[in-house]
Amino acid sequence: MKNEDIKNLKVGIIGGGYAGVTAALALSQIGADVKVYEQASQIGEVGAGIGLRPATVKLFKKLGIFPAIEAVTSPSDYFEILDAKGNVLNREEWPFLTEGSEKHNTRMIHRHDFIVALTSQLPEGVLQLGHRAESITDNGDSATVKFTNGVEETFDLLVGADGIKSRVRALWSDSQPMPALAHAYRVVIDGEDGEGLLVDDNLRMYLDTETNGMIYFLPLRHRGENGQISFDITFPHPDTTWSPSVSKEEVLEMCKNFDDRLLRIIENLNWDDVNQRAAADLDPQEKWNSDAVVLVGDAAHAMLHHQGLGANSAVLDGGILADCLVEEDSVPAALAKYTELRKEPVQELQRISRESWNAESAGETAFPEKEKIDY
Repeated sequence: MKNEDIKNLKVGIIGGGYAGVTAALALSQIGADVKVYEQASQIGEVGAGIGLRPATVKLFKKLGIFPAIEAVTSPSDYFEILDAKGNVLNREEWPFLTEGSEKHNTRMIHRHDFIVALTSQLPEGVLQLGHRAESITDNGDSATVKFTNGVEETFDLLVGADGIKSRVRALWSDSQPMPALAHAYRVVIDGEDGEGLLVDDNLRMYLDTETNGMIYFLPLRHRGENGQISFDITFPHPDTTWSPSVSKEEVLEMCKNFDDRLLRIIENLNWDDVNQRAAADLDPQEKWNSDAVVLVGDAAHAMLHHQGLGANSAVLDGGILADCLVEEDSVPAALAKYTELRKEPVQELQRISRESWNAESAGETAFPEKEKIDY
């Protein structure tokens, strides 16, 4: 699109998570008039740690915001998969870590620090807190949103970045979250409570090949005086309650095959601090866009966390959407191109994440997507 057309483009983004904020940053930089509408009244500390893959780091360098990300992250060189007792099954460097003489290390970051770093880079007035979408109308060449606070806006382009339960996606799909019959119990702990296992900045996953239980040990050594650890226990479980309530004793019984050090970490947890969630994803979506509305992030392709690619895919969506608007002649053409570029590779990542891990796959590679997806 021509520069003057992009500057006259009024864009509304529903959802102020990684996908929405990165899309806003990328679209603002190409000159669009952008607003992000987030239902929460403030940015809170939620979630735990994630790894920002090399492709994500490259995008942040392109957008000029990498220094803000670098300041609240630790660089990682590899991902290590171990059995329940700590014997190494696989240790592998992050794919696409180097590009010529430049390294794009995966960066370990707390989710709260990530969203704060991203929102701090938005132009003033872009982020609108306290806006919950009440109704959404696709007008064909525009979209209108009414918010519960009485505000009503019409946009040339509406971006649905509102997660796995997306109201924007409901314009054309009745898809609901698909339970994975597994629970994730997540907490961030002080480095001193890590039983001596916090030794470097590399992600580790302990796999119990008997039960298919997993413990993810993600270092956040830059955080706090002693560093911190994002500790994630993922176990098969028939309960699909969105926010389950499972006792520490039950989890210890599930994890009985694991290394004694990991069991001591669990025993010493303040269980009130543990976030419990039933794992779920989204079936592959046939439709991602109309002529004026498009989905990004979990609204389009929510996936399970086993390969750690959900947040990274969401971030990359925003950068590619902005590129398509610059390269194509119109909003409809740009949205069609974005869907063409993103749909197939990201749905492959959804499939791989559903496969999870077992002794065979863990021994073959730490990155089953690397031969199929170019990031």
